[in-house]
Amino acid sequence: MAQVAVVVKILPEDVETPLNELKARIEQSLPQGYQVKASDEEPIAFGLKALRLLITMPEETEGGTEPLENLLTSIPGISQVEVEAVYRLP
Repeated sequence: MAQVAVVVKILPEDVETPLNELKARIEQSLPQGYQVKASDEEPIAFGLKALRLLITMPEETEGGTEPLENLLTSIPGISQVEVEAVYRLP
């Protein structure tokens, strides 16, 4: 089964939200077949940082990245989710 790599930018609800805790909540919430492969922090403004994640998921997922986006926005502490790139892995 082929995999897709999705790069997402996640904005926390609050400047005080620890991004490492947010990442841990995301990893625990992902369904089987989804996995966080890499992460980094991107400064936005006034102390706010975005969490950027590289998440792999099954290619055959119905609806593309929409189920992933919906899952991420339902996690407490997440304000916005933006898909930056989608790549098919060999």
